[in-house]
Amino acid sequence: MEKRSPWAWVPTLYFAEGLPNVIVMTVAVTMYMQLGMSDTEIALYTSWLGLPWVIKPFWSPFVDLYKTKRWWVLLMQLLLGASLAGVAFTLNASFWFQGTMFFFFLMAFASATHDIAADGFYMLELDSHEQAWFVGIRNTFYRIAVILGTGPLVAAAGLLQLVFRNQKAYTWSLVFYGLAGLFLAIWLYHGFIMPHPANDGKNKANNAAEVASGIKRMLVTFFRKLPLKGMVFVLLFLLLYRFPEAMLSKMATTFLQRPNSVGGLGLAPQEFGLAYGTVGLIGLLLGGIIGGMLASRDGLKHWLWPFVFALTLPNLVYVYLSFAMPSNLMLISLCLFIEQFGYGLGFTALTLYMLYFSQGEYQTSHYAICTGLSYLGLMLPGMVSGWIKDAVGYRTFFILVMLFCVITFVVTAFIKIDPEFGKKTVSEEEA
Repeated sequence: MEKRSPWAWVPTLYFAEGLPNVIVMTVAVTMYMQLGMSDTEIALYTSWLGLPWVIKPFWSPFVDLYKTKRWWVLLMQLLLGASLAGVAFTLNASFWFQGTMFFFFLMAFASATHDIAADGFYMLELDSHEQAWFVGIRNTFYRIAVILGTGPLVAAAGLLQLVFRNQKAYTWSLVFYGLAGLFLAIWLYHGFIMPHPANDGKNKANNAAEVASGIKRMLVTFFRKLPLKGMVFVLLFLLLYRFPEAMLSKMATTFLQRPNSVGGLGLAPQEFGLAYGTVGLIGLLLGGIIGGMLASRDGLKHWLWPFVFALTLPNLVYVYLSFAMPSNLMLISLCLFIEQFGYGLGFTALTLYMLYFSQGEYQTSHYAICTGLSYLGLMLPGMVSGWIKDAVGYRTFFILVMLFCVITFVVTAFIKIDPEFGKKTVSEEEA
């Protein structure tokens, strides 16, 4: 069978992976904020929604051992569309909070399972050099979905609120119905365009005993990849590499939109959408693509520390914004461009390291464990970020975030990476 170009499916697959994540973890923040919840409540409840991504390694063996990765991808995309419609349906009900939380949890579970299958499919279909080259593309389209959620979707909700006289629940339900239709279209497209890797499903189990045995082997092989000391360093890196981002992400969203009277910049939904969805998107695209290109040319190890600096230092823009309190949208957008560009570069290092560490048998499940640990590192600090911000205010909070950047540098210093990982080999250059 002729190999289908990764350009036909990698961008849309990782757009589909990123969109439900940003809806659950970021769009829900803005929606609940507009519906009257405090920062402490928002950070606590929406951080709990990250639990399926944390515990997904527990069911990742079923994705590895039952059916094919392609089958799981398509099934989960259909379930994601249904859960989006469920959020839209319950938003106008008297039990709107319980209803939306239920469907957000369902969406998170389906999205986490989709992540397992999509990442496994990516590793099966592409060789190591293609994985390094397309890591920038996949991260970029993942982050395009993130920007769509934090930008145009929020702006669309704001515009609809003007049309429908500030009926916030009703306008958000319209947005979610539109998203459900989008996911139906993505499901139909991938059913036609995604290739059928020859190795997809080769580890299928025939009964429960084989599944249990496979889970045991998967866990044993993961924790025996390195000696105990080396494994401790790997686990700390996966948990803490994005610690500053974990503290910052939810509060950055509320900071940009809360009124000046409580220390926020007071951006309207349309302004927030423009700054994040246009200028921020350009920075993200450049950072993600350039990060993948650099890593595929020189290897991950060569660019590791520049990526770490890029991930952490641009967070200074929030310290500046919280003290200067500018009203110039162009200046705010420039700051967001810098922060997003740095994140695009810095996140490349984490993604490639997880791919590097997951190589070998059970790579899909091992990658799921890595991403689950990474999400745990986002979830736990995120749960208390709103409480800390409410206690000290935005200015002090952003200064604390910069101090937390030291953690990223410390955990990175102890990991080991093959200098050749990600580089194009001689045979690949001749191919």
